Parts: sequence; structure tokens; C-alpha cells
Amino acid sequence: MNKTEEQRAASTQGLSATQQSIVPVTAWAALGDMPRLNTALIRALDAGMSIGDAKELLVQVYAYAGFPRSLNALGELMKVVDERKHRGVVDAAGRAPGPVPKGDALLAQGTANQTQLSGGPIQGPLFDFAPAIDAYLKTHLFGDIFARDNLDWQSRELATVGMLAALTGVESQLQAHLRISLNTGLTAGQLQQVVQVLASKVDGASAARAQTALDRTLAQRAHAAD
Repeated sequence: MNKTEEQRAASTQGLSATQQSIVPVTAWAALGDMPRLNTALIRALDAGMSIGDAKELLVQVYAYAGFPRSLNALGELMKVVDERKHRGVVDAAGRAPGPVPKGDALLAQGTANQTQLSGGPIQGPLFDFAPAIDAYLKTHLFGDIFARDNLDWQSRELATVGMLAALTGVESQLQAHLRISLNTGLTAGQLQQVVQVLASKVDGASAARAQTALDRTLAQRAHAAD
């Protein structure tokens, strides 16, 4: 997926208000904190996030935090949208995704997406030990989810970083997705903004995990460039 002109322009500046709002939405959804998710969703919609984008983000939550957290978060979004409609607030509907490949074409698309996002083919002893998880990652996460074109890859990575920073015990995955975020064209400065958003809109522990992972990611990137 090529970056749009809008994404290329955004890569030279800070995150937009809508992009920043993704982080607390997915963090609180992953943690299952409905009162704080409610507040984050209201702020996101006020910042210009469409209802469709909010739904897509909360659907993606299940890939990292499970179906229960995703379903509960979508139910909270329904309540927020209904309450805003009753007050006469008109939020943008957003757009529906285009068709996603099926069968072997889905595996090929997912593999290509994973390779592009990760910067190279993903393989290793874990995937030899449990090939089913390799197939699920390629066909489902990077296929069914990342092939849906109603949300750009930068937004999906901001969402993923928000979730993984909020959760404990997933530091290696957080660092991997910070690398992927850089591969989508997000800058080190924009990812530093994500840390700041976590500190101000989520909690200090999430921000600290993200800061540690970002520092390691950038150090490794600098070492590889030497």
C-alpha cells in the first residue's frame, strides 16, 4: 500500500488531533475500562474521527486484546453514538471497506502486507514450532484486517501501539510494532508524541513502556544504519 499524498505531508509534521485520539481509544478498549473509553471516544469524535473509523479501530482491538474487550468496546461506542444523535450531534459516517481477497489470494495478500510492513519476510523457530499461528498472522491479521482499506496502515499501527503500550507483558510485540510504525512512514517525532499522549490521556506506566520500547527501537535502527 502506497502512502497517500496526505500521509506524505503528515510525515513531516506532528500527529493530527484525530491521529492522537486513536491512542487513548484503543488503550482504554484493550484495558476494558469503559468509563475512560467513553470519554476517549467522545474526544475522538469531537476531533473529527468518523463513526466508521471508530468501529474499525475497536474491531481491530480483538486481534490484540481478545473478543470480549472488542465487543464491550463496540457496545460502548454504540452508546456514545446514540447519545450524541439524541443531542443532535452529527458525526461523519466514514466509509465502508472494499472487498478483501479470499482463499489463496488472501494468504498471498496477507504475506505481502506482513513483509512490507515488517521490512522483510517473517520467519523463525517459533513459526516452525507452531505453523498455525504463522498462517493466522498472514491470512487473518495481515490479510483479513490489514487488507481492509477503510483505515490506513498508519492509523492501524497507532491503534496497535496504543493497545500494546497499555497491556503488560507484551514488550517485544510493542517494540516490533514501533518498528512497523516507522516502516509506514510515521516519524520518530510522531511516535514520541504517542508517548506524550499516553502520559496525558492514559497513564504513566503505559507511557513508560512505550518510551522504553521506542528508545530501543531507535537505537537498533541507528546501529543498523552504521
